[in-house]
Amino acid sequence: MATNLRLRPAAEAALRERAASTGRSQQELIRDALDRYLGLTEAPPPRSARSLDDLRAQGVLLPARGPSRKVEHRLNLGGKTSIELLDRDDRF
Repeated sequence: MATNLRLRPAAEAALRERAASTGRSQQELIRDALDRYLGLTEAPPPRSARSLDDLRAQGVLLPARGPSRKVEHRLNLGGKTSIELLDRDDRF
């Protein structure tokens, strides 16, 4: 069935962003959300229960765009450690 759907601007932006980040179409995301809301399919398990392979297959976890790089510059703390820069109450 074809239908028209009017979304609030915030929902439209979020939908576009999610579609781009997961590689899924906006239509697919809307259908999946509606199916879950209506109880036609089971909700996915919480993210903590998903395996890395599942997350990669679903497009939630994307591979790195390139190899990690070595940091060339160090932060100058004026000869002090980061713990010395914290207030006394912030120390553990």
